[in-house]
Amino acid sequence: MHTISTDDRYGTAQVTAWHGLHPKLGRRGHWIDHDQPPIVPGTVIRVDVEHLPKPTSRTKKTLWLWVAGPDPDIQTCWRAYLRRFDIEHTYRFVKNTLGWTSPSVRTPEQADRWTWLVVAGYTQLRLARSLVDDNRLPWERPAKPGRLTPARVRREFRRRAPTLGTPARPPNPEPLAQAGQPAPAGRPEPDTQRSRRAGSRFNRGLR
Repeated sequence: MHTISTDDRYGTAQVTAWHGLHPKLGRRGHWIDHDQPPIVPGTVIRVDVEHLPKPTSRTKKTLWLWVAGPDPDIQTCWRAYLRRFDIEHTYRFVKNTLGWTSPSVRTPEQADRWTWLVVAGYTQLRLARSLVDDNRLPWERPAKPGRLTPARVRREFRRRAPTLGTPARPPNPEPLAQAGQPAPAGRPEPDTQRSRRAGSRFNRGLR
């Protein structure tokens, strides 16, 4: 199978695929306990593009891929392979910067809750790209408006966060009752004050 398509970053892309091929497996690694290694059919894909996305001195090379499974979409395969860098950078950012793997959780439920918190924080950084300025480091190139990376948004997010509001209720301006003093009229006593009063009455009864 041979297809020709046009890409905004790579120009003309010629993709050739050979279906029904399989690698020659040996009795090592995962197959060391097998008397006869299985046959894993797949597709070999060859991708040749017109040019690289950015001017560079590197030599343009042909991309070879092998995909397991019957009749894959070859256009989706090679384009998804190029996106692996975005996925790897995302995992590194949520681990090293957002602390995805920092807490020592004990149960799978705790790990799921923490993961969703990290996802929520990462989503806020993505949504705030158009709200913050590009506070870049001296060696970084300027980024287009609305195209900041989550790492750059995080540098400026602390200045923008106080202006975004919060779903929490404002704090009560009334001062808290001091220990041993009754609470203001119409306001229930905290549990600690009630228990302290009950304990003092109990101690007086024992004397």
